[in-house]
Parts: sequence; structure tokens; C-alpha cells
Amino acid sequence: MNPAASVLLVGAGGFLGSAARYLVALVMPFAGSGFPFATFAVNMLGSFLIGLLSELAVSTTMVSPETRLFLVTGFCGGFTTFSSYMYENGALIRDGQVFYTTLYLAGSIAGGFLALYSGMLTAKLWT
Repeated sequence: MNPAASVLLVGAGGFLGSAARYLVALVMPFAGSGFPFATFAVNMLGSFLIGLLSELAVSTTMVSPETRLFLVTGFCGGFTTFSSYMYENGALIRDGQVFYTTLYLAGSIAGGFLALYSGMLTAKLWT
């Protein structure tokens, strides 16, 4: 594939993923809740999608290399926001929210792995 076309696919997917992430933040705002539910939800969903799409791309012909670039690298890369995750943990610690920080860190790691694995298992059901 042409490198310029690959960059455009990733960029277009990233744009849509970032916009989708922003829309989730509008629906599930952080302010006032004491816990960053929107980023947590995005990280879990993004982990599931990456697991699902990657497994389908590797195990089947259902996801072409171009589609994988667009969806996995682009969309999911723009949608999942690890930097926001780290920032929000810093904000929680700064605000003295040790319990929420611990819950967010541990829940995101364990939940993200479980979501990734669930996506992979779901893809295997289709193959």
C-alpha cells in the first residue's frame, strides 16, 4: 500500500476516533462525579474493539490491512486516551482522592485486559 494512503487512512480513523471520544466525554462528564467515568468507559470499549478487530484481522480475511489501519491504528488510537487517563489519575492524586486513584488505575488495567481478551474470544466465535 502507498505510504501516503496509509497515513490518510490512519488520520481519517484517528479524526473519527477522537471525535467519538469527545462525544462520550460530553455524555459522561468527569466534573462533579469524583471519578472519570467517560475515560474509563472509552478505555474499556477501546480495548474491546482493539482485541476484536485485531483478532479478526489476524485470524480471518474479514478485516483487510487497510481496514485494520483505519479502525485499529486510526479510530481506536484516537478513541482511547491513555494520556487523559494518566492526567486524570494525577488530578485525583492532587485532589487527595487516593481511593479513586487506586480504583481507576487497577480497574483500567484489569478491566482493559479483560475487555481485550473478551474481544479476542468474541472474534474467535466468528471464525
